[in-house]
Amino acid sequence: MVVAPDKFKGSLTAPQVAAAVARGLREAAPDVDVRCLPVADGGDGTVDAAVAAGFLKVGRWVTGPVGKPVPASFAVKGTTAVVEVAAAAGLTLLDQPAPLDATSYGVGELLKAALDVGCTTIVLGLGGSACTDGGAGMLEALAKASFSGVDLVLASDVDNPLLGPTGAAAVYGPQKGASPEQVEILEARLEAFAQRVGPEHAARPGAGAAGGIGFAALAVLGARLRPGIEVVLELAGFEEAVRDARLVVTGEGSLDAQTRHGKAPYGVVRASGDVPVVAVAGQCSVAPGELGLKAAYALLDIEPDVTRCMAQADSLLGVLGGRIARDWVSE
Repeated sequence: MVVAPDKFKGSLTAPQVAAAVARGLREAAPDVDVRCLPVADGGDGTVDAAVAAGFLKVGRWVTGPVGKPVPASFAVKGTTAVVEVAAAAGLTLLDQPAPLDATSYGVGELLKAALDVGCTTIVLGLGGSACTDGGAGMLEALAKASFSGVDLVLASDVDNPLLGPTGAAAVYGPQKGASPEQVEILEARLEAFAQRVGPEHAARPGAGAAGGIGFAALAVLGARLRPGIEVVLELAGFEEAVRDARLVVTGEGSLDAQTRHGKAPYGVVRASGDVPVVAVAGQCSVAPGELGLKAAYALLDIEPDVTRCMAQADSLLGVLGGRIARDWVSE
């Protein structure tokens, strides 16, 4: 069996979810071979997924989203590095929103660190950013760096352009604390920046990801965009792992209508071929079949109190792991 969940946001990381489910599976079916392959969709947790797949975690101090130094890390295996925007410019690094001031400078510092250790393939996960600077800070930090001969892969489930009603400021600015007036300011800044850097790239899919970091990477660094879950599954060796699997268990905090749009569980379903896939979740608001799942197991089904559900997610996932074993592998 392969256990390949994403994180339960605000509760457990993807490796913690995988470990909890695997514990329940093994307790209920001790003879079953269980392999944990935690995944991510390109957002926060991408480095954790790489480390779980055998990458080495490398720590660095970088400039945080409001200019204060923060500890961050990226993952390295051979000449491949995995870097997260969220590690250096993430919303979780802020005590309070800073929609007009947050910078992507630290992301550039992490990319430079990956170059400095000899990496020629760099995966940049674009989720969870606090900034809407178009990647200007990142480019400033990379002013003396060369990406010649480097394959920079943007891992993202976002295909928004940089500007307009579906762009970085309009769609994601409010999520980062921007008022309607501040959204207009951010939009004007991004438009001016795009005119200087490469207006022909502003409409490219993914240019609006991570507050426009996608735009700067596409326009200046020669990056290419790929669905985040596909990249992570490749890094984790999922195709080989699932080849002889009897069942795949995936999951995320909420299985809903958005899960089909680039989220990890749906990517796992698509990559699993004929192997049946079930999912664990905090809550499930769609029919499992709509996501290609054979079944879904929700924490709220066994603990209806949301607060307790989040606090006790580890033990509850163990219970669900046991249920999955009894339903699928104990006959």
